[in-house]
Amino acid sequence: MLRIILIKATVVAVLTHPRAGRHRRLLALTPLTVLPLVLAGCGASPAAVDAAAPSTAPTSAAAAPTEQAASTPRLVLTHRGGLTVLDATTLEPVGEVQQDGYLRVNPAGDGRHVAVSGSGGFRLLDAGTWAEPHGDHDHHWTAAPALTDVSYTATKPGHVVVHEGRTVFFDDGTGAFTTVDSADVADPAAARTELRTPAAHHGVAVQLSDGSYVVSEGTEDARTGIRVLDAAGAEVSRNDSCPGVHGEAVAADEAVVIGCKDGVLVHTGGQSGTTTKAQAPDAYGRIGNQAGHEESPFVLGDYKSDGAAAEAETLERPTRVSIIDTRDASMRLVDLPSSYTFRSLARGDDGEALVLGTDGSIHVIDPATAAVVRSVPVVAPWEEPEDWQEPRPAIRVHEGTAYVTEPATRQVHAVDVATGEVFATGALDVVPDELAIATGEAPHGGDHAHDHETASA
Repeated sequence: MLRIILIKATVVAVLTHPRAGRHRRLLALTPLTVLPLVLAGCGASPAAVDAAAPSTAPTSAAAAPTEQAASTPRLVLTHRGGLTVLDATTLEPVGEVQQDGYLRVNPAGDGRHVAVSGSGGFRLLDAGTWAEPHGDHDHHWTAAPALTDVSYTATKPGHVVVHEGRTVFFDDGTGAFTTVDSADVADPAAARTELRTPAAHHGVAVQLSDGSYVVSEGTEDARTGIRVLDAAGAEVSRNDSCPGVHGEAVAADEAVVIGCKDGVLVHTGGQSGTTTKAQAPDAYGRIGNQAGHEESPFVLGDYKSDGAAAEAETLERPTRVSIIDTRDASMRLVDLPSSYTFRSLARGDDGEALVLGTDGSIHVIDPATAAVVRSVPVVAPWEEPEDWQEPRPAIRVHEGTAYVTEPATRQVHAVDVATGEVFATGALDVVPDELAIATGEAPHGGDHAHDHETASA
């Protein structure tokens, strides 16, 4: 069934400027933009097409695709009642999908689709931006966003991990995890590999380039460590010295970092590799959310040290983050001028560690020195809400731009990471919650996606 939706937004303009081969468009000042959009509630199955021709599969967007001169990244925002899709350059809305329930979003791995976690599992949203390889170049297309019929069943949808051209969906309710080629993630006929942990738990799985997996281990009552599996799911090794396993990141040379209540585990070397514990300096030193960079040996992690608050299940507002060097499994802590939350961690193009603080600034850390090198004011000071499902500012980075949501003002901001310039601001009719980026770029084997890495609380 088709729905016609009117979306209003205000976009604040700034001058265009180039950086590192990237050129930002001149944004027009638009006090009121009304966009009539026709969105489909479901999509059709994909069909084979010529690489140079536009493919709308597996969506059923009403308008014909439009060819673009370059990739057109889009932002997908969750909010009460659905999802809103924005052009990442202009911050203007290009579509909205109505959806009930509390929604979470993660890049699906193909540059086009976003996995929407909700009741029944992971359902793919076509953000309406993609590229198709054609010889020595790509053709770029955009269309209206649409929710597809492609889904990955899960009783409790958890982490989505994209690495080396493979996407893994983890079901916390059963302990099962499903792996698919990222390029084919939206093809309902694509081959899927399903494996299962011994017991259901809030977990995570990462597939490495040699086909092996790093998988969390635990039960609904306690998470204890990780196992390394071969491509068929047979256990190769395990490490049980990671109480409270949570979160993952992949660094240079495929080093996998898994968070614990007392530090992290660092696995290197794939199936035949080793797992090393990086011990936290405090008896309780929880690292549960991490952000990695495929060319950096360093991983940025959060850091909580109030064991009493954890025991009482009360909120801790941490003011330190961790930097893990995967080359020797060492850890350093960095003091910040403010607290932050699980949606505050990101990485810049050059490996900078970025933390969005409750003081409203992005704190830029040099991971090699574990020092804050500058702070960039972006939003007004804010306080972490008690309920983790309540909206709070979030940060995601793509091609040198940090996108920061501001629920209090119903805005999203675009920040040049290198210069600190807030070069665009878009106003919304909804209160933004989670944020994901559809890059509009063709998936390539060996590419890593890091947007997802702070998505889970």
